[in-house]
Amino acid sequence: MPENGFSINASPPDDDEASEPLVESDAVPPQCCSARLNLAVLMFLGFSVVYGLRVNLSVAMVAMVNATEPGPAQNHSVVRACPMPAGMENNSDTFPGPEGVPQYPWDSETQGWLLGAFFFGYLCTQIPGGYLAGHYGGSVFLGVGVLGTAVLTLLTPVAAQLGVYWLFALRALEGFGEGVTFPAMMALWARWAPPMERSRLMTLSGSGANFGAFVALPLTGYICQTLGWPAVFYLCGGAGCLWAVFWFIFVSDDPRTHRRISEEERNYIVNSIGSQGTGHGWSVPVLPMLLSGPLWAIIVTQMCANWSYYTLLTSLPTYMNNILHFDLKSNGFLSALPYLGALVVSTLSGVAADSLIEKRVMSVTAMRKLFTITGMMFPAVFLVAVGYSGCSHVLTVTFLTLSTATGGTTAAGVFINQIDIAPRYAGFLLGITNTFGTIPGVVAPIATGYFTKDVGRLHYIITSAPDVRIKFTDMMRQEGDEPEGAATDV
Repeated sequence: MPENGFSINASPPDDDEASEPLVESDAVPPQCCSARLNLAVLMFLGFSVVYGLRVNLSVAMVAMVNATEPGPAQNHSVVRACPMPAGMENNSDTFPGPEGVPQYPWDSETQGWLLGAFFFGYLCTQIPGGYLAGHYGGSVFLGVGVLGTAVLTLLTPVAAQLGVYWLFALRALEGFGEGVTFPAMMALWARWAPPMERSRLMTLSGSGANFGAFVALPLTGYICQTLGWPAVFYLCGGAGCLWAVFWFIFVSDDPRTHRRISEEERNYIVNSIGSQGTGHGWSVPVLPMLLSGPLWAIIVTQMCANWSYYTLLTSLPTYMNNILHFDLKSNGFLSALPYLGALVVSTLSGVAADSLIEKRVMSVTAMRKLFTITGMMFPAVFLVAVGYSGCSHVLTVTFLTLSTATGGTTAAGVFINQIDIAPRYAGFLLGITNTFGTIPGVVAPIATGYFTKDVGRLHYIITSAPDVRIKFTDMMRQEGDEPEGAATDV
């Protein structure tokens, strides 16, 4: 139970004195060049690195795999699900990378497991990371989480050379290290973010995830084609190590212990947050949390929002390559467009949310619900529209971009709601909600691999032999799935 007496089951009443800022607006020190803004910028860059480390395999996979199914015939006409984009009709499907770069015959199921491996480890450290960050402070956990993931990323080419199981284990370990990052962020902002600035500071720092995806996707494609896919992991890992140096030099867990903060800003932050800006100790109210209606509402909403987000994050480059047939450079750029839109929308939504609260246009609760609903409904509509866009490259890219972009409003809604309902336990609560929210990250790419596993096999049968029906029926008979009355001749 928080010291202010409010239950974990509900946020404080919006008209209660405890929800009022303790510092008048004319006493608020400017954000420009402030310690809290510097913290937000460093977090922004950190999460840019984090998502670069997370998505680089999604694009590099196109370069790492020489075929989705082994053994295609050398001379056959290719029947495509969709035509090639204009001006690319004469391009071959062979990846135009540097010579001597290894490629592997991983089928779509194996690719799905490798893309989902990260989230197996990511699941394990959310709650412990949030708990420890809430007790000790989040700066060390966020810094070590990014640094550890970056160091492991440097070993990716070696792990791929050793085999699928080694690469799967490495990606799971990367997720294990990275799992503490978002709970640590929430624990830090519980001590650093004044209530009237929470939305803008937290959405700015969290939008680094979208910026990282936006930069990493096209850059990965370019690096794969010019330097080879191993260079992707060396450069991304090196960037993470460099960021960690600046993080450990300039960041402090608490404004009270920050060496370069002004006294005016320190007093403003400490007085605004009050007693909630301290660690929660070793004891946490687990049972009230498990019985909390608002907490379960956040959990369900995050799971639903993350299903589409993680599906696109891990599988969109493969879709752009195998279905829409964009070359790798175009693939990376077009796969990145949705995250540019999400970056802009999420950042603006944070500014708008704080403005609505400050001007008392609506309560905190109503504002969070509004931004969450818009961030769930519009992406769903646009994602359904993708299914009806057929092979139109323009419509598909447009709807995918609009779907992810409009989902950015949830950044000022459900994804920071934990700090509203229990500020002191915000890191631990985010660990809980993000654990459930990560389940779609595990399931989505694996489900995508299973759903599409027969596409490549059937494509090979249709395009590699004239005696199509015999080969297809033989394959079905071997698996015990031969349809009744199936023909055995042409």
